[in-house]
Amino acid sequence: MTTMDARSMGTSVRRIEGPDKVTGTAPYAGDTVADGTLVLYPVQATVARGEITAIDTSAATALPGVAAVVTHLDAPRLADDGDPEHRVLQGTTVHHRGQYVAAVLADHAEVAAEAARLVVVSYDEAPSTTGFDPDGGSYTPSALGNGQAPDSVVGDPDAALAAAPVVVKASYATPMEHHNPMEPHATTATWVDGRAIVHEASQGADLARQTLATLFDAEVEVSSPHVGGGFGTKGFLHAGTVLAVLAARTVPGRPVRFALGRRQMFETVGYRPATVQHMALGAEADGRLDALVHDVVGATARYKEFVEPAGGSSRSMYAAPHRRTSHRAVPLDLDAPTYMRAPGEAPGSFGLECAMDELAVALDMDPIELRVRNEPSVHPENGLPFSSRGLVECLRTGAERFGWSTWDRAPRRRLVDGWWHGVGVGCGTFPAFRMPGSTAEITFTGGRYVVAIGAADIGQGARTVLTQIAADALGVDVGSIEVEIGSTSLPVGSIAGGSAGTASWGSTVVEAADRFRDKYGEDPDDGDHADAATPDNPWAEEFAMAAYVAQFAEVAVHADTGEIRVPRLLGTFGVGRILNPTLGRSQLQGGMVWGLSMALHEESVVDPRFGEVINHDLAGYHIAANADVREIDAQWIDEDDGYVNPMGAKGIGEIGIVGVAAAIANATYHATGVRVRSLPITCDDLLTDPAFG
Repeated sequence: MTTMDARSMGTSVRRIEGPDKVTGTAPYAGDTVADGTLVLYPVQATVARGEITAIDTSAATALPGVAAVVTHLDAPRLADDGDPEHRVLQGTTVHHRGQYVAAVLADHAEVAAEAARLVVVSYDEAPSTTGFDPDGGSYTPSALGNGQAPDSVVGDPDAALAAAPVVVKASYATPMEHHNPMEPHATTATWVDGRAIVHEASQGADLARQTLATLFDAEVEVSSPHVGGGFGTKGFLHAGTVLAVLAARTVPGRPVRFALGRRQMFETVGYRPATVQHMALGAEADGRLDALVHDVVGATARYKEFVEPAGGSSRSMYAAPHRRTSHRAVPLDLDAPTYMRAPGEAPGSFGLECAMDELAVALDMDPIELRVRNEPSVHPENGLPFSSRGLVECLRTGAERFGWSTWDRAPRRRLVDGWWHGVGVGCGTFPAFRMPGSTAEITFTGGRYVVAIGAADIGQGARTVLTQIAADALGVDVGSIEVEIGSTSLPVGSIAGGSAGTASWGSTVVEAADRFRDKYGEDPDDGDHADAATPDNPWAEEFAMAAYVAQFAEVAVHADTGEIRVPRLLGTFGVGRILNPTLGRSQLQGGMVWGLSMALHEESVVDPRFGEVINHDLAGYHIAANADVREIDAQWIDEDDGYVNPMGAKGIGEIGIVGVAAAIANATYHATGVRVRSLPITCDDLLTDPAFG
């Protein structure tokens, strides 16, 4: 299967919106300023579970500059869209600490904040459970966060484990983690003549419009031209957006702006839930797997189910005739978890890839060779052939570039200036697919091709890459293309999520370009126009399609203090055609940095007495900083997969984070002889282990 010819694709075209961003003229949702704008400050629940019994707003409304205080007693009624998170100010039940129970609207932010503090809310508090206990009460969820079934069984894994010559069993834990894009969530909403005009930080303007239109039974327009990062938290509407639009409806004609503070980002917009993963691998003496078991217990919210699909990648990564993946959920009285960069694959790869490393140690086998010996010829569960699968090539080329063969495989062998050094590898995968539902329009006007589609640029460079795709599809240079995105006034666009944005929008643009050229040739007239919807992929049911990565890490651990540093990270990716090398490398390296942050820093700590994340700012919630990131290299193999889409490209937004934490954990073991099976890896994990001394 061949892909479309490329003149622009594959070159590092400069980011189109770059000058606007560096000069501060690119508009974001919180930048919308108009006369009469009111600032919203929320009143949030101080109990984890219960009922509101009384609410006194008199002191707040008496404060000069306060325009309104909206509570469940006077809030506009919302339609029920089936999502309990959207039932904002519709009743007295409190599901979690931090839930919005009122909204103050004032002329100035300081006045709104002071008035919110004056609102007195009384509660009938109910018993709550906010601490994750994987051995506590759990249940089988209805579905995973990716829509797949929670359990999958092939063969008889328990019998195969019992008969296997070599068996490794271990449990691995990942903590609650929070998204922290540079731009927190922000909404500016105005109601004019019964119609809502919303400026929203969103990964999908049209999905936001559909949700709000259903809730308010009204016409809604959403604008989101620039988004300062999302990572899943801005893929679907959360309560804050609904609160802003609802509050604006009480003051028609006046804009209402609600920009979350950093603390509120830990309370109301989702997170990656904690997991405990029970792994069991059974193998022959030559390393070939007989059985693979990945049983996951994860946290969810009592009032809204979202279950991290952490066992999902184990369904396709390695060959094993007997296999089981299962997921159980522990309901907690916390706000609802949601999608976070590489949901499932990021935490799941930690369990699977660390277990593979432990099996390599048990077999006294090179961990790269172990993975190669378990490379499947077809998808292990559904039997489909792979459209392309470059994992072995990623392992081989990455190992050579990294200098893997120069290291003694025995642990605790290299001490340099008081630092133990070691290396580790971790692999990963992420699905490659396209979302239906987009439409692209191409109009020739003023000597340029205007391409309109409701795509979202969340920092990945959608404008630039879509310009390149359109230019090649139309057979013109990029200077002849103008791309319009980020608004519901444009043709519908699917969300920027699932690493499927470019695949979905790009396929749609190519289809529209083909129709345009068929109708008008290469010499169109002013006003010529063509449009197209996202085409079905005829190969979607014929092949298993995914991106792959082999991550390599070198770790240095101080022999006295246990301080951990990562001098080198190398990711070798099989992700189809890279459409813009500069933007692609930025995406992949950004994911790798996040993987490093996941391995060594990130953990949201809940006080089980109150259901509150106590390290709810960037002083207490540590993320990787420039001092943590040393040499980092993202490379890719030569791969062009025409089965996935006309561009031959697989998504790269999420694959960068997958496998990094496992590579660092495995390198830490190689450096010190200490096996850490929970994230983040800390000095205490090492210093308290007898093997470290």
